[in-house]
Amino acid sequence: MLNETTPASDEGDFTTLSNFRVAAEELPAFKDMPFEDIEELHLDHPGANDQAYRERRDHIASLSKKFRETGEITDVDYTEEEQDIWRHVAGKLEGLHQKYASPFYLRAKKDLGITNDRIPQLSEMSKRLTETTGFRLAPIEGLVDTRAFLSWLSYRVMLSTQYIRHSSRPDYTPEPDIVHEIIGHQPMFTNPAFADYSQFVGLGARKANDQQLEELGRLYWFTVEFGLVQHEGEVKAYGAGLLSSYGELEHAFTDDVERRPFDLEEVISHKYTYSDMQPVLYVIPSYAELKEQTRKYIESF
Repeated sequence: MLNETTPASDEGDFTTLSNFRVAAEELPAFKDMPFEDIEELHLDHPGANDQAYRERRDHIASLSKKFRETGEITDVDYTEEEQDIWRHVAGKLEGLHQKYASPFYLRAKKDLGITNDRIPQLSEMSKRLTETTGFRLAPIEGLVDTRAFLSWLSYRVMLSTQYIRHSSRPDYTPEPDIVHEIIGHQPMFTNPAFADYSQFVGLGARKANDQQLEELGRLYWFTVEFGLVQHEGEVKAYGAGLLSSYGELEHAFTDDVERRPFDLEEVISHKYTYSDMQPVLYVIPSYAELKEQTRKYIESF
């Protein structure tokens, strides 16, 4: 069970929720999650025809699978080629982050010790997140369905892959990889309001009917993945899909993108295509306001 600020059931009073944590022994078992077939790479995946890459990816995925049996994160001994991919992408993103990223993100990235020099281990990142907002990371070997993925956020757990994108396309990955997970997601989970917001989304996913779940998926997309925030009269990026992709981040601040004030009802009705550059993005006034609007929305379930 959760601590005293947590509802006794999924039907509880969401108004009492505020920055609560879940002890490791209180987590449900990491099992029976509906994964996509990790051995199936679609033809648009840069590594689809690279047998050595496929075998390496499957090996790293197998380390993640062990987590569901042991509860312990297995560190990956990344190759020099994999480290080079990280250095290339992280180095190219550095200048764009300084220009476009949320100031909170920049501070948190530094505080977490995320550098351009090496790929951090999920174990060290999870430890540091737990020390700040009580979030932790759980390695997974592939994509899970929306309800399963979002529901884990209710326990302040982010499911994260450990493999890295193919060397032929360091600018692109059709699936979440370690660059996306660490550079994109991790810093923002040290923000108390953003951490609580993410947990609210997870609690909603556990209660949602199919239509509400679809709405939550859109809310997650336009905030956690592609969110913008107001900061001292400027618009900055905090979404992981932006901060882990130099193409998306540059594109987000061009005249090709309509940047609209955040309106929850509009966002949850806004259909998107995940494989395209986003033509519309939403700007929240603050992480605290995003948290409060979402709390009220989840209460309606």
